[in-house]
This record gives sequence, structure tokens and C-alpha cells, in this order.
Amino acid sequence: MIKTNLLRLSTLCLLGFASAAFGQLSITGAGASFPYPIYSKWFNEYAKVDPSVQFNYQSIGSGGGQKQILAETVDFGASDGPMSDENLAKAPGKLLHIPTVAGAVVVTYNLPDSPALKLDGDTVAGIFLGKITNWNDPAIAKLNPGVKLADADIAVVHRSDGSGTSYIFTDYLSKVSPEWAKEVGKNTAVKWPAGLGAKGNEGVAGQVKQTPGAIGYVELIYAMQNKLSFADLKNADGSFVKASPEGVTAALSAAQIPDDFRFSVVNAPGKDAYPISGATWLLVYEKQKDAAKGKKLVEFLKWAMGDGEKMAPNLDYAPLPDALKDRVMKRISEIQY
Repeated sequence: MIKTNLLRLSTLCLLGFASAAFGQLSITGAGASFPYPIYSKWFNEYAKVDPSVQFNYQSIGSGGGQKQILAETVDFGASDGPMSDENLAKAPGKLLHIPTVAGAVVVTYNLPDSPALKLDGDTVAGIFLGKITNWNDPAIAKLNPGVKLADADIAVVHRSDGSGTSYIFTDYLSKVSPEWAKEVGKNTAVKWPAGLGAKGNEGVAGQVKQTPGAIGYVELIYAMQNKLSFADLKNADGSFVKASPEGVTAALSAAQIPDDFRFSVVNAPGKDAYPISGATWLLVYEKQKDAAKGKKLVEFLKWAMGDGEKMAPNLDYAPLPDALKDRVMKRISEIQY
């Protein structure tokens, strides 16, 4: 028995040494929860394309992703809000914004019988400013004639962590509400005038789901996965639009995208454009310190712009327009390793 156990231990040790010698190259990233479902899909699928590399990603919020890539504790960061000039200046090297996909941030709610609601920017801003506090408020009733609204307090839920989803949402509110722009503004983290905080898209979705009368904001797929109701929103052209990849694509088509790829598509013109649309980016150093990792990261990014993009609609994301993908591919080719 002792000899058998020693033999097993020796075998396990040999296997461990073999794994260390011939194991996968590990590339680590952290950041946005907004694209976590599609990034998880991509990393799983890419393991079949190149088994020699393993991607490890932590969904910690865009603020955390920006901090970790600045500190170089990860190989790439992820953010749904473009980095500010101030933060980019802190980077030890040139950081590139690589847009990957775009998605919709939805205003989700928990009401009896799940009525289909329509909301506009002023009303959403009023709710999150803490000025509209009951579901049967005249502002909501006016937008929803014939809908039986509950006489119930509104429980606002927002992100507690640094969040690109919050950046997109507050960017939208700043565009549609001068009061919001003046009192709160846009950022990955703001001083919320009202409500309860929750961590990640997962946390907000969970809090809304378990709280009667709650309202929050999450990326579309989190509402779909949790079977949460979400409102049709009035866009810049005055049309009420339901969140969908097609509505995000319509918003993207109107976007003016600069050379550094830091852009916003909230409240875009066009009758079909969904108003709270946003892109998400991977944050990658132009000059890679580790040649082996840099080579594998570039190969993955090129795959993502091709085969990876094709997976976006099935997960309720919008792929990048072809013209933008061509520009992104050129930028990826500029990464040095």
C-alpha cells in the first residue's frame, strides 16, 4: 500500500512537472462586466483554435480594469467608457483602445404583471435624481396611457463599483438632461442622488429581480438572462425604441469615430437608433513587454475581429460595422512585441 501511494505521488509529481514544462501560456485581463458574456464565449472558443494559450478574465468593472492596466498587473484591461486624457497620461506606455463590440444598456424594472412601459430621458433622469419617487407619477402615466401603474415607491438601484455601464448610462443622462449634466455628470463612478448600490451588472440585475418596485440599468443580455422587463426608450428622433442589436447598429452607423477610437454613441440620431447604446474596448499597450504574450494577444485580437464578431448577435451584442473593423484590424497590426 505504501509503495502504491508513493508510486501515485511520483506520477502526480511527474505530471505536474510536465504540465509546468508544456503548459499553456496564460494571458490575464480584468475590467468591464458589460461584455463579460461575450468575452467568456470568445475565450472558450479560442481555446479550440489555439490550445497553447489560456485567457483568464476577471469581471470587476471598467474602473478596476483601467486601474489594473495602468498598474500593469494584467496583460489587458477592459472598459465600456473610454479612458480620460488624465488617466492615459498616467500610463507607463502608449495605451490603445481596441473596440470589440457594442451593446445596449436597458432600464429594467420589477413591477406586478410586468407592464410594458415607455420612458423618455427626462423621466429616467427624474427617477435617478430622486425627484420621481412613485410608479404612478404623472410623468410616467403621461408616457403610458392605458397602462395600470402600481401605487408603489420606486426603489432605484445603481452600480456601486467603477463601471463602464454607469459611464454609458450617465453619458446618456447628461445628454438628455441639463439638470443631470450639471448636478451629477458622467463618469464610471458618480455621486448618485438616490438609490441602493450593487456590484456589477450581475449585482444590479439580481437586486432589481428581488426588489418589488425596483428600477435599474444593465446591459441587455443581463436583463434577458434574468427575464427582467425593460422599457422602450424615446430616442433623439422622438421614436420609442426597444433595445436590440439592430438598434445599437443603427446608433453605431451615425457615430463619428476619431482615430484613437474613443467615441460615444448615446442619444444618436436616426429613427431606429437605440438611445443608450455604447461600445466596449480592450485596453492594450502598443509596445508589449512580453514578446510571447504579445504575439498571442495580437493573434487573438485578429481572430476576435473575424470569427468572434460573428458570435455577437446571438448574445444580444452588435458587431462592429465592417468599415470600423478594417480600421481596428490596422490598429491591432501596430501592436509591437
